[in-house]
Amino acid sequence: RSHHPVAEMLDLPFLPFCVLLGGLGFVCVAFVSAWCQHWRGGFALDGSAQTFNWHPVLMVTGMVVLYGAAALVYRLPSTWSGPKLPWKVLHGALALAAFGLAVLGLAAVFRFHNDHGTPNMYSLHSWLGLATVLLFSCQWLAGFSAFLLPWAPAWLRALYKPVHVFFGSTILMLSVASCVSGINEKLFFSLKNGTTEYKRLPAEAVFANTLGLLILLFGVLVLGALARPSWKRPDADSPDSCQVPAPLRGPAR
Repeated sequence: RSHHPVAEMLDLPFLPFCVLLGGLGFVCVAFVSAWCQHWRGGFALDGSAQTFNWHPVLMVTGMVVLYGAAALVYRLPSTWSGPKLPWKVLHGALALAAFGLAVLGLAAVFRFHNDHGTPNMYSLHSWLGLATVLLFSCQWLAGFSAFLLPWAPAWLRALYKPVHVFFGSTILMLSVASCVSGINEKLFFSLKNGTTEYKRLPAEAVFANTLGLLILLFGVLVLGALARPSWKRPDADSPDSCQVPAPLRGPAR
């Protein structure tokens, strides 16, 4: 069957794509860390503005980069044969690490607000961010109950799987939206005086806007990889009920 030349040119193998995506994720974390270190005064744990700086770093690292890595675990060709259990554990562990970083990021911003008398949960960014983290916690608990607990029946896994996949992609989109809106909100709050006003597009604004675009690109690439049929695990080769590694199972009958 013939393929369009453009389609063949864009037909990047998954592993090189992973290297590219991993590099982009590293750049996102490096950019948000550099922004907070160079323009926002660095990091601290004393409730000051430097405590707030942990918030964007932890959120980008956890809810975007680590979460994206967890979402793509089942796209690795090495997961396409053999039992699913080790990969389920890896998928769940990466997602749990992302959730842990998100909780620490929320603690940082709440600590900063409370120490400075700033109201909590009044902006669209805060509503969107907290809703994303709460939805993520429900997603993780439901996934753990349905796919990792040994007594979950196969019919329940089959019923819940498309729901889990849908909300997995939805949470990533919400995470990207939360991060981008948070960057924009921080720039509006911070760049106020006449020399660094946001509308004058100082160097910090250019850098942070670029960070937002990089985060958006990372999210789009992850969603594109999840939607690509040729990169999906062929379930028929390894049924979901195969929870126990082959050497530990009894002989076939």
